[in-house]
Amino acid sequence: MIKNFLKIVLNRNVILISAVVLGLTIGESAVYFKPYTTYILIVTMLFSMTGLATSSLFPLRKVVKPMLTGTFLNYFIFGFVIILSAWILMPDVQLFYGFVVIAAAPPGVAIVPFSGILKGDIEYSIIGVFGAFLAAIIITPIVIGLFTGFEDTVSPVSLIFLMVKLIVVPLLLSRLFLIKAFFPTVKKIRGKIVDVGFALIIFTAVGMNRQVFFQDYDVLLLISLVLLAGTFGIGSLYEYLLKRTQQNREITTSQILLLTIKSSGFSVVTAITLFGEKAAVPSAVLAVIVLLYLLFLSSRIELKKVFKR
Repeated sequence: MIKNFLKIVLNRNVILISAVVLGLTIGESAVYFKPYTTYILIVTMLFSMTGLATSSLFPLRKVVKPMLTGTFLNYFIFGFVIILSAWILMPDVQLFYGFVVIAAAPPGVAIVPFSGILKGDIEYSIIGVFGAFLAAIIITPIVIGLFTGFEDTVSPVSLIFLMVKLIVVPLLLSRLFLIKAFFPTVKKIRGKIVDVGFALIIFTAVGMNRQVFFQDYDVLLLISLVLLAGTFGIGSLYEYLLKRTQQNREITTSQILLLTIKSSGFSVVTAITLFGEKAAVPSAVLAVIVLLYLLFLSSRIELKKVFKR
């Protein structure tokens, strides 16, 4: 009984839902985590990237197309929908900047495990995520600078330095964790460190902005509409279009995840660092929407199994 209870409590979805609930109920404690969010994200990204094996990038001729596809879907298609929708609907420039950060953020590492859960092409997902992460080093500063005009004392140098800290450093250090002497231990603890790390970041973002969830219902509705369009909306449309072309179902599943899943932890920390707490509100809501979307996708798999019996 205790074993089953711990299994439920330590489930990724339960941990992330708990982070949102705690942020809404005891969010005043979030102020204590704010100074450490960057470091929490670095550690989380470090362990997340150990799931991206260097060997999966060879031979190069095999990986170029998935890398370019992942980059195009995650930044250009998703980014266009999110930035255009936010530009039309957002009543506040800081909130708009928050959506720009989301559009410029790298894909969420949840894409890889959920590719397995949803019967997608795991190798394709790994290569696509890896390519989009590498592209983020260049794309993220350009997109943020282009749409914010480097407001609020944000300089190109500070953006590049932030990319180095949050992507390049964890990526390089993660290669050390793949050494045979370390990897068995890393593999055992990786999942929970990543879950807890993202949960702490989500708790901080929700806690510092919980007045939006309790008072500014109009703003919350507009933010949710933009993010629903960027997940459920374009995800469903893309799936419908690809089904008509009869493309490989496993690759289709991976591409849908690459299109719709962003790293809410990355966008929270980047928004807070560059533009302040208010700009992190869309990322806090994003964490909830992405969780609902992933639960929606996985529940469809379970329902199909039930009806096949």
